[in-house]
Amino acid sequence: MNGSRDDWKPTASWATLECRARMLAVLRRVFDENGYIEVETPLLSMDVCIDEHLEPFVVGEPGGVERFLQTSPEFAMKRLLAAGADSIYQVTRAFRRDELGQRHNPEFTMVEWYRRDSSYHDQMDFTETLIRAVALAVDPVPAWSDETPFRRLSYDEAFQRALGVEVLARPTSELVALARRELDSIPDGLTEQDRDGWLDLLLAGRVEPTLGRSGPEFLFDYPASQAALARVRCGTIDVAERMELYIDGLEICNGYQELTDADELADRMRKQLQRRLAAGGRRLPVGSRLESAQRAGFPESAGVALGLDRLVMSVLGLPCIQDVLAFPFPRA
Repeated sequence: MNGSRDDWKPTASWATLECRARMLAVLRRVFDENGYIEVETPLLSMDVCIDEHLEPFVVGEPGGVERFLQTSPEFAMKRLLAAGADSIYQVTRAFRRDELGQRHNPEFTMVEWYRRDSSYHDQMDFTETLIRAVALAVDPVPAWSDETPFRRLSYDEAFQRALGVEVLARPTSELVALARRELDSIPDGLTEQDRDGWLDLLLAGRVEPTLGRSGPEFLFDYPASQAALARVRCGTIDVAERMELYIDGLEICNGYQELTDADELADRMRKQLQRRLAAGGRRLPVGSRLESAQRAGFPESAGVALGLDRLVMSVLGLPCIQDVLAFPFPRA
C-alpha cells in the first residue's frame, strides 16, 4: 500500500502515545520486580518459525543467503533458555506480511517472556498480575481493573457456553453440521475433512466474540492438533497445554507449556511446511538452531507472547490498532 507523502502526521494522539509509554514502563517494572531479565535477540535471522498462517518478510543478501524478519522472538529466546537463562523477557518489533486491518499491522510490538520451572497455569497468574498493573497506570482505569479474578475457561467450556456443545470429542462431521447451522457463510475451499479448519471457523465466528465481555478471560487446553509449539497432555482427550487471554473479544496474548522434544519440534515444523505448500504458500527452511539447542537439553518452562498494541487498545477502549500507533504501515 502506497501512502501519500502528505500523510506525515501520526495516527495516534499524543495523549495516547504518552499513555502507551507509561504502560510500557509499568510492564518493565513488573518484570523487574518478579526477577525477569530483559534480553535482546536479532530481528533478522536465517531461522524462521514455520506456521501455515504466518508469512514472514524475506530480506535478501549478497551471495543469495536469505534472512527473515522475525514473526516472533520465540526461537532465539528459547535458545537463551537452553543456554542457561532462567527468567527472561523482551520488548521487540515483530513482522508479519499480509496482516493489515483494524486489529493488525505488519510491524507491531510484541512483549514475550519465559520462565524455567514454570507452568502455563503459573503464567496465567503472572499475566493477570501484569495486565492489572498496566490497567491501573491509566486514568480512568478500565472497569475490569478491580480485584475480580480473570475468569478461566477450557476450550470445551467456552464452546459449551457459546454454543451449548463441547467439541473436542465430537467427530468432524458433527462440527461441519454445527458450523453450517450456526454460521452465515462458509469459506470456499474448506473441505469436510479439515477438522481444525471447522474448529477455527466456529471459534472465530461464535466463541471468540463472547470472550472477555465482562472482564478478561483465559481460554486454555486447546485441541492437541493445534499445539503449535506447546506440549501435548495425553488423556481421555489429548489437549495442547496452551492458553490465550481475551478482553472484549480481542486476543491479547498466548502462552504455552513449552515443547522440549527436538524430534517433535522438527516433525511439527515439517507438517506446518507441508500445509503451507499445499495451500500455495512459500517454501521456508526446515531445521533451526532451536532444534539444535533442544537436542543439547531444553528445560521445563512456560512462555507467553503479548501484543502490546492490542493491550493498549483494550486498556484505553480504542477500536483500531491505528489509534495506538504513531505511524502504522500505510504511513511508515
